[in-house]
Amino acid sequence: MQAERAENRTRNTRKGVLMWTADNWKDYEILDTSRGEKLERWGNYILVRPDPQVIWDTPRTHKGWKQKNGHYHRSKKGGGEWEFFSLPKQWNIEYKPGTAEALTFQLKPFSFKHTGLFPEQAANWDWFSAKIRSCGRPVKVLNLFAYTGGATLAAARAGAQVTHVDASKGMVGWAKENARSSGLEDAPVRWIVDDCVKFVEREIRRGNHYDAVIMDPPSYGRGPKGEIWKIEDAVFPLIQLCSQLLCREPLFFLVNSYTTGLAPAVLTYMLSTALKQFNGTVDSQEIGLPVSSTGLILPCGASGRWEG
Repeated sequence: MQAERAENRTRNTRKGVLMWTADNWKDYEILDTSRGEKLERWGNYILVRPDPQVIWDTPRTHKGWKQKNGHYHRSKKGGGEWEFFSLPKQWNIEYKPGTAEALTFQLKPFSFKHTGLFPEQAANWDWFSAKIRSCGRPVKVLNLFAYTGGATLAAARAGAQVTHVDASKGMVGWAKENARSSGLEDAPVRWIVDDCVKFVEREIRRGNHYDAVIMDPPSYGRGPKGEIWKIEDAVFPLIQLCSQLLCREPLFFLVNSYTTGLAPAVLTYMLSTALKQFNGTVDSQEIGLPVSSTGLILPCGASGRWEG
């Protein structure tokens, strides 16, 4: 197992940077980065969006900077707004088209710079999909803060039964649309609109168990009834709660973080502590996306992976 992890990390090392890299995209690409923004290709359309990691000022020589279809301008007062240039209200991109792992996602620009997909998470989709396919038993996955369903669809495509939970009815609806676009409308997925903590507490009382847990908690948020979520205070208690839902021999537990204070080592510490009763190992790294113009990797958050 340790040799496999070392090999995986070596494959995703470029120019001295060690991280898990989502480098299997054809329909998505970071073309360039400069002055607090990234230039991206989403299928046939080019967007410019802010990125707090891009603190360098490099020449904007790529033609896409002048031929963009959409530009999200961040306001100094907080938030921001889109400026559009021949961009449709909605379009699709595919991940691994023409393969057994193919997925289709509907995109649309909406509040606070997002498009409805975090492409760097494909590094995790590939990892847990391989584990689901090779484990030799039925797999039940709980996906919390499941957003528009990227991880849900990847797990379902790999053959898992998935419980998809998000507090936003609109996001769950969007995830269902992605399932239909991917030909997974009949996959064994439970779609749940609920506060994630309260749902987990009810599942514990019901005596339900899962082989794997995925969670992508926000830094700050509110539940459907105004429940406040602050990741620094709430994520470790939630991991502890979820440990009560795991079967006797869990397959994996994945925690994603886009919060600066939750470094990979913090994720490793939390998972190692909360899941110490199970026989497994933990590895945590930054996740990233390759930048075509430089061959370097743009960090896009961190992930902690426990695996049995």
